[in-house]
Amino acid sequence: MDFIDKVFSGTIPQIYERLMVPLIFAPYARDLAARIAEVRPRRLLETAAGTGVLTRALAAQLPADSNITATDLNEPMLAQAQAALPDPRIAWRQADALALPFEDSSFDVVACQFGAMFFPDRVKGYAEALRVLAPGGRLFFNVWDRIEDNEFADVVTQALAEVFPDDPPRFMARTPHGYHDPDLIRGDLQRAGFGDIAIEAVDHVSRAPSPREPAIAYCQGTPLRSEIEARGAPGLEAATERAAEALAGRFGSGPVEGKIRALVISAG
Repeated sequence: MDFIDKVFSGTIPQIYERLMVPLIFAPYARDLAARIAEVRPRRLLETAAGTGVLTRALAAQLPADSNITATDLNEPMLAQAQAALPDPRIAWRQADALALPFEDSSFDVVACQFGAMFFPDRVKGYAEALRVLAPGGRLFFNVWDRIEDNEFADVVTQALAEVFPDDPPRFMARTPHGYHDPDLIRGDLQRAGFGDIAIEAVDHVSRAPSPREPAIAYCQGTPLRSEIEARGAPGLEAATERAAEALAGRFGSGPVEGKIRALVISAG
């Protein structure tokens, strides 16, 4: 499952950018960028940049003399990000957050939006961030809170368990919402060498014009798609439709709103 959970290929990056980004990622990107802008970094490294939602928020909020190095392990996601943001302040590079190809003390800030949950060794990933941070630098990142506190994701996951009762697809609960214990996060950061750690729960509201948009976003714009397709009948479209029906049953058939919650962390 570890490999499947990291596969963002085919049409997933496009659907992710078109639907998932405005649905759940954009408000947290603005939040994280605002926190980072307060420390006015001149050299910033972003890991697990995905399709660039945080990169765009950083470019909008950081001073003109700031330089951003945006990295991701997944080339299709990075290509999507780069195409949407041709900014001379940004250097795009494929890189593994657990083995960063940069010198020690190269950056004032390391930022990561909803990427730490995918790290196979989070302590190592945090230690790499600390290694490339200059003295006094800080790591800023966020992770999703429990799936029960993120209503669209929870409803979709429950609906798919009805479609595939013998082998429910659990990507959302297992990975995006699988790393939400503040004590565990704090302990991982401390083992990596960080000492000054702040963790804050931040709530937002997820909105869509109809229940079908979030159903498509989750079922077809994330690695959950690979789990659904691997199970065969009744197939991706039928599973998406059942998710849409469940969302409509919970939130109505018109414009829908659902609670989302993440943990926002900074460490130095």
